[in-house]
Amino acid sequence: MAVKIRLTRLGDKKSPFYRVVVADSRVARDGKYIEQIGTYNPLTDPAEIKINAELANKWLKNGAQPTETAKSLLQRAGVLEVKGNTAPKTNNKKNKKA
Repeated sequence: MAVKIRLTRLGDKKSPFYRVVVADSRVARDGKYIEQIGTYNPLTDPAEIKINAELANKWLKNGAQPTETAKSLLQRAGVLEVKGNTAPKTNNKKNKKA
């Protein structure tokens, strides 16, 4: 069973609110989850991130893999350390005319 830390969407149309959950990777996005470890509200300024660090670390130590979005939220909440340069790679090749 592959376990992921990911987001489930709540809220009305055009007003999203997310739960940070631990779920089996084969289950639907808003389907059954194992445990809720936090919430994320992108509409507030600044965005409100509440994550239970103990639960998140427990699941990470047990092998749960965070999705890219969940990983960035865990880093912003201070649960994960930022490793190296996180800037996206760019292609520096110049366009050559034939």
